Amino acid sequence: MIVLCGPQSPDDGVRRALAELGIAGPIAVVTAGWQEREGEPVELRVPTVELALHARSADVFANDAELAAAYRARQTRLKLMQDYYRVRLDHATSAARAIAVRSGPPDLLAEENAASLEMIRQIDRDHLARCRAVQDAFDAEWGGARPALAHHIDELRAAIEPTAALVIAGGHVAVLVNRLRLFGALALAGPRPVIAWSAGAMALTERVVLFHDDPPHGQAISEILDAGLGVAPGVVVLPDPRVRLRLADRGRVAELAQRYAPASCIAMDHGAQIWIEDGRVVRAVAAQRLDGSGSVEGWSP
Repeated sequence: MIVLCGPQSPDDGVRRALAELGIAGPIAVVTAGWQEREGEPVELRVPTVELALHARSADVFANDAELAAAYRARQTRLKLMQDYYRVRLDHATSAARAIAVRSGPPDLLAEENAASLEMIRQIDRDHLARCRAVQDAFDAEWGGARPALAHHIDELRAAIEPTAALVIAGGHVAVLVNRLRLFGALALAGPRPVIAWSAGAMALTERVVLFHDDPPHGQAISEILDAGLGVAPGVVVLPDPRVRLRLADRGRVAELAQRYAPASCIAMDHGAQIWIEDGRVVRAVAAQRLDGSGSVEGWSP
């Protein structure tokens, strides 16, 4: 069972999910997304075991110079790919918005807007596929067989063994994805329920989408950051919509929903949950689905 949750405050989705699943602890906790603050107490009212993935990765890289160099090279490549992707995306989005305000026969305008959308979607598909290829190539060459890495994986397996669930906190989503992937944390969790909030929930999806309708600088263009871990397919998680999304802007809502279809764009505020079993969404609580028509609806899959 996978449970995705929105931002957390007392008695929000994670605590309620643990109670509903009948889990009294101990639970394994990942707070790697907090980086320097990793290990700060997570108030879940059950005993916890901190997995310290961020600190463990620092130790691995300190003791395996070859792996550290390969990891840095991969990250540099991904960053450059992201820069080039943004250039393509910026031009395609600007063109789409310029065309969208033109006048002309309705049938032609519909065709042109559809062509603009497909161009953006193709840029997204290409970037996502290339990110996956880079990640897969790194995993194939530098996986858990490295002694420094294997040592920590063995320790993590032992730490997780007595726990009843894995909880993944929010924070820096790229750091979370990288650390969870490096140690194979989801595989180590096995059949245990996995509950994740905010950036942690984003990390479990097929694609990590960054978004902000009122960014401090630049245009309001969402972008795919990387391939996620893929255990929560068919959804694009949009945490904290009150801060990051203009849900009353029907044009913006429609743009997001259509761009990532057939995946469902789900706005998740405090208390929101998405329950996934065997790769299928079975229930949603207080989650809002962005519709291609521009409306925002309470979601019941």
